[in-house]
Parts: sequence; structure tokens; C-alpha cells
Amino acid sequence: MPKPIVRKFVVQVEEIFHEGGPARDEPVKRAAVLAVIENPFAGRYVEEITDFMDDLKPLGLEMAERLLKALGSDASKIEGYGKGAIVGSGGELEHGALWHNPGGYAMRELLGGAKAIVPSTKKVGGPGTRIDIPVTHINASYVRSHFDAIEVGINDAPRANELLLVLAMTTGPRVHARAGGLEAKDIKGEDGLR
Repeated sequence: MPKPIVRKFVVQVEEIFHEGGPARDEPVKRAAVLAVIENPFAGRYVEEITDFMDDLKPLGLEMAERLLKALGSDASKIEGYGKGAIVGSGGELEHGALWHNPGGYAMRELLGGAKAIVPSTKKVGGPGTRIDIPVTHINASYVRSHFDAIEVGINDAPRANELLLVLAMTTGPRVHARAGGLEAKDIKGEDGLR
């Protein structure tokens, strides 16, 4: 397969000081990077598609680097992550599933071997489709304070022959997290869950 053909990148960053409760001195930052690429399988059924995951690995690393830069370039500040894909109408849901490996491993590598699985979502949709990217703690999926989602979308993507790929990171828990459960300070990090 050839190198993925990128039409555009979009980076969005939120700085959240409060949601009605006490304001924080330093905001929680939530960011996402989106890449719109050509879907090489659009418009036809292709049996063997897994090689495209290897082709996506450099793009995954580039996107993770762009995302980390948008959040201040300090990997030690990142506490949450997630990923997702929107497949244009000429493709199939399985094409979005090809993003699981290159997107997730790129972030885990850049963050020094984060332990938790990178939560993911995917769907088929047209230009302007929005998607909620699930977010969990980078080292323990059961840290309840970090259960979150970041909504993303682009007004002109994905077109029928495109894939919209997404990576997301956060610098902390929900701004007023107080739902109990395992706390980040109590993570053992042995299995990526607790």
C-alpha cells in the first residue's frame, strides 16, 4: 500500500477552569487531533486490508506528536487518552477498525509505555458527522475520575472516499470529578486496569 494521502489536519484544544463549581488555578486541558485521509478501499470490497495498519503507523506517530505539542509537549502531564474514526460512506466500518493498532500504539509509545488499553470508537458517516471519542486514564482503565469523552467533527469530512482519524489526550480528570472509585494516586499499573 502507498503512504496515506492526507487532505487536512485539525487540532482542537480546550482549557477547562470550572463547570459551575470552584474555578481551578490551572485548567484541565483536553485536545484532539484529526486527520482526513484518502480511504484506499472506498467503493469496493477488499478481502485483505490489514497491511494498511502498517502504512498508518507513521501517521499515528505524527498525529500523537502534534497532539502532545498542542498540550505543551510534556508527556508526564498527560493522564487520559482515546481514539476513533469516522469512515466515509464509500467505505465500511472495518476500515475504521484499522486505526486501532497504529493510533493506540503511537500514543502509548510517545507517552512512555502507558499501560491501559486506548479506548476507541468508530462509525460510518458523511461530511459534518460528529463522534464522541471515549477517554480513560492512560495507566488504569478503572480510574473513574478520568471517564470522559471529547466530541469532534469536521464540516467537510469525511467525504465518501475518506477516513477521518482521531487521537485525543487530556491532562487530568473531569474538572469537578467526585464520583468515587479508584483514584489515580492509587494505581498499581500492573494490568492496565487497576
